[in-house]
Amino acid sequence: MDCPKCNAQMQEHSITTLQGKVEIDRCTECGGIWFDNGEAEILKGDWMSDFLDSGDPDIGKAQNLNTDVNCPSCGSKMETINDPDQQHIQYEVCADHGMFMDAGEFSDYKNENLVETMAKFVNKAKAKLNL
Repeated sequence: MDCPKCNAQMQEHSITTLQGKVEIDRCTECGGIWFDNGEAEILKGDWMSDFLDSGDPDIGKAQNLNTDVNCPSCGSKMETINDPDQQHIQYEVCADHGMFMDAGEFSDYKNENLVETMAKFVNKAKAKLNL
C-alpha cells in the first residue's frame, strides 16, 4: 500500500488489544497512519497504542495542508473532516474503508486534554437540555 499523502511505501504494524489483534499501516516517509474502519477507535482506548504514532508532528502539520487525498484501498477522493470531539484535529476519511491521520494526529486524538473532555461534557449537557 502506498501513502495517500506522500506516495511512499506504507509498513504494516500490529498491536494486540483486549478486542484482538489490530493491524495499521504507517508511512515509512511522512509517518502518517492508515486505519481501517473502526481501528482508530479501538486503539484510542488501548493504553499500549501510543507508540504507533512515532512520526514527526512537524512533518504531519506540513502534510495536513494536503487535503487532495485518495483512499489507498479504493482510490476515491477522501473527505477531510475535523474530529467531532477535538475540532482542532483534521484527518481524511473514506466512509467505506477507513481514515488517514498525519504524524502526530493519532497521539493528539488518543490523549484528550482536560479542556477537551470538559467541553465534550458541556456540549452533551447542552444537547440534552436542547440549548
